[in-house]
Amino acid sequence: MNIYNLHTGRVAIIGPGRLGTALAYKFGRDHRRVDLYYHDGAICQEINKTRYNPIHLTHDLAKKLGGIDSVPQLPEKVGATNDLEYVIKNNDFIILALTVGRLSEFLTFCREIIREREGGICLISPLKGMIASSDGKRLLTPSMIVRETLKGLEDKYRLLCVGGPFFDTDIALGNPVCITVAGEKKLAFFVKENLINFNRREFSTYYNYDVMGVEICGALKNTVANLKGVSDSLNLGNSLPGTLFTRAGVEMRSISKLMGGGFQAFLSQSGVGDMFVTVSSEASKNYRYGKHFFELFDGDHQNTHQRVTKMIDGTPEGPSTIRNIRSFLREHNIYSPLFNCAYDVFNTSASKEETRELIVQACQLDRRNREYVGPVSRALYAIAPRHWYRRDRGWLSSWGTI
Repeated sequence: MNIYNLHTGRVAIIGPGRLGTALAYKFGRDHRRVDLYYHDGAICQEINKTRYNPIHLTHDLAKKLGGIDSVPQLPEKVGATNDLEYVIKNNDFIILALTVGRLSEFLTFCREIIREREGGICLISPLKGMIASSDGKRLLTPSMIVRETLKGLEDKYRLLCVGGPFFDTDIALGNPVCITVAGEKKLAFFVKENLINFNRREFSTYYNYDVMGVEICGALKNTVANLKGVSDSLNLGNSLPGTLFTRAGVEMRSISKLMGGGFQAFLSQSGVGDMFVTVSSEASKNYRYGKHFFELFDGDHQNTHQRVTKMIDGTPEGPSTIRNIRSFLREHNIYSPLFNCAYDVFNTSASKEETRELIVQACQLDRRNREYVGPVSRALYAIAPRHWYRRDRGWLSSWGTI
């Protein structure tokens, strides 16, 4: 597949959710032809007729701008359609702006269309979530799901992953946004220069080779934001959030290393940059989820979850991510007090008082008592990076690895 034959004048976006709609605004402003795919033909007709998305993002833009009359219409070059075969066969760049949980099903449905189309395509994944394998032994990132689902079609597609920090409203309104592009270097720079960086004052990119690290940071920071939303609703003072942030970084780096990523991704804008804005802004739906969950919690976790998600436009990825992470942590006996705390807060905690105690314990009573990687740990990380981590149970649980 020759990437230089890819035509950058047309872009397809799968799903008119918040992110898909925001990207339609961006690429439409860049004078590219945008096919916005959605399975519901009636919604597509509404988008094409009114130039607004009737189900996502428009309401939040109206609140931000002071009324619907101030919300910009989707550019004329954006068209919504429910003809998936047309979308895949007529676009060389396809942005997968759907939920991680639906990714495998969607790609399975697309396999034959991708196989039969002329020429190759570039799939771009801005997805931020992970799912557990059926046996709970593996966590699957979006790139892993794509590779497994499209196995045997490697000559027909290439894949790039996109990391934050970004919010949908900023992209839609053309505010300055810097994103991370991860993947094959030649393709990443081609996409940077010929597709994304049309107006660098509005949208620019940095390159990162660590696809796994970028994806893991993008998924796990949502769970941290859920927890931060809860902790900000508690009387814990102004100091503890710094500990919560940094200890989350320790656990994210360890999980990244275990899954084949590196430490450095967390130190990039797709790591600390993305997590900073996600845990500290009301614009983050995962942060708002945590705040609303604590406010509405009545002892019934599932009922509270349903009530909260009805209040939020879009899908907060954190709650499903932490359930998948929990099975992975237990299967591999990984010591991860903060992410185990997050699971307990949203799934087992009996009261708001217990929730407060869970967060304090996770931050204050960590069995690891130093903030650096010692020489023995550095050597063992170099030799066996996927096996050197602190166990939650057993004799290795007393070792001082981080």
